[in-house]
Amino acid sequence: MNTRKAILLLTSALALASCGADDVASPGEGTIVVPGGGTPTPSPTSGPSPTPTPSAGPAADCPTGFTNAGVIANLRNCQISGRINSNISLAKRAGTIYSLSGRVDIGTDVGGDGAASGGVSATISVDPGVVVFGSSGLDFLVVNRGSRINAVGTSTQPIIFTSRQNVEGTATDTSQGQWGGIVVLGRAPISDCLSGATGGSANCQQQVEGVTNAFYGGAQAAESSGSLQYLQVRYSGFELAPGNELNGITLAGVGSGTTIDHIQVHNSSDDGIEWFGGRSNAKYLVFTGEDDDNLDTDLGYKGFIQFVIAVQRAGGQSGDAIIEADSNGNEDAQPRQNTRLANFTFIHRSTLAASVNAILLRGGTDYTLVNGIVTSPRNCLDVDGATTVQAADPAKDELGPPVARSVVFSCANPYTDDGNVAVSSIQAFFEAAGTNNRPTFTSSLTNVFVNGANETGVPAFDAATLGSFFTTTNYIGAVRDANDTWYRGWTCDSGTASFGSNASCTSIPAL
Repeated sequence: MNTRKAILLLTSALALASCGADDVASPGEGTIVVPGGGTPTPSPTSGPSPTPTPSAGPAADCPTGFTNAGVIANLRNCQISGRINSNISLAKRAGTIYSLSGRVDIGTDVGGDGAASGGVSATISVDPGVVVFGSSGLDFLVVNRGSRINAVGTSTQPIIFTSRQNVEGTATDTSQGQWGGIVVLGRAPISDCLSGATGGSANCQQQVEGVTNAFYGGAQAAESSGSLQYLQVRYSGFELAPGNELNGITLAGVGSGTTIDHIQVHNSSDDGIEWFGGRSNAKYLVFTGEDDDNLDTDLGYKGFIQFVIAVQRAGGQSGDAIIEADSNGNEDAQPRQNTRLANFTFIHRSTLAASVNAILLRGGTDYTLVNGIVTSPRNCLDVDGATTVQAADPAKDELGPPVARSVVFSCANPYTDDGNVAVSSIQAFFEAAGTNNRPTFTSSLTNVFVNGANETGVPAFDAATLGSFFTTTNYIGAVRDANDTWYRGWTCDSGTASFGSNASCTSIPAL
């Protein structure tokens, strides 16, 4: 856990196991017990408290299957809790808001091979415009292996998962870690198995940190865990104990049949989205104000990600890397990570001692970066672990050094060596002939993340040559120009960056 974070005291004991990442452990690898009760200390807030958006009044009652938990912010609070082994729908209803009470499980784990004793598949469906909140860090959603979440909003009615403080109007632009987050567990291949299993096999599994009896992994690469579309996740990522936090969204062993697009994670106290293995792909991601990494990929994740805006909070006193990619301490574990990222704009602002790199690629990962823009007052790129830059080794599923095409760095230092890989080795692959990369670039971005004249002048790489999931563009970065507005309407405006939206992240829409 980064030293800058305060240690939160929980009234119940936590049984901690060793973690899979060097910096911050997130739900993924290990065995950690969450206490059954207790009231966590809420995150401090600062600044004036905005007035919640008024509603027409609370609904008379809740739908069948929900607990009527009273009224909050003039809305009927319809609560779900425990394990739900049948399909459930959160319908858009006037005067109604939904809440999570404790750990909410959708379905019961069917196992990596789909044949686990007692396994039950279920689906949670969430209508456009629905708001769901958690009251503390111990309130979070777990979608188990074999089950699905279909949270499909629209460009004008995004779905919002947020905190009680946000609903009550006391969250601010610096609030974070006020509830748990969303954890989706699938049966796609992972590395770093429990019990000595073979990576990528049906019996290769891991347990999610922070949650007991929650496993992921298998051999179903194309499995679907549902759809996440036009979705905001605000103020999540509660710290359960030092080195153990929930992310905004955790995707563990999630397959390529899952649809993930138009997602905003705002002010998570840990990562925005963390992939633990799996094969899921994603487009149109917005990260604002995360206190750890924005994109974190581990345990043999192989996938395609395109159109990403990531902006750290101003002031330099929050955030870590924009990208952290690794399989720490087990660099030769297979399947080896192979992440392909296209059309991204990263605004790295942290000046904290432990947060010196915008992009950190560790041993055990093969990474491709194309059509990207990175700005930072510190270092753009650090590579750790010799296996990340050595020649390809098919026997170890290694593709060789990272690949970068049409990527520009506007940083105090383009590369850094913290005692692992020499700057000359990093420079060799980044500045290779014909890459169109610019290690020393003058940014002309407008409105924080919109391309200016200098960005427009950089030739783009055809990302579609890497895979059919990618869209061909004639520009680098996530946002072509002022007329490119894919991020507007379904996002909330934060103190970090303006998205031209009508809604502030510190308030919720009328329901």
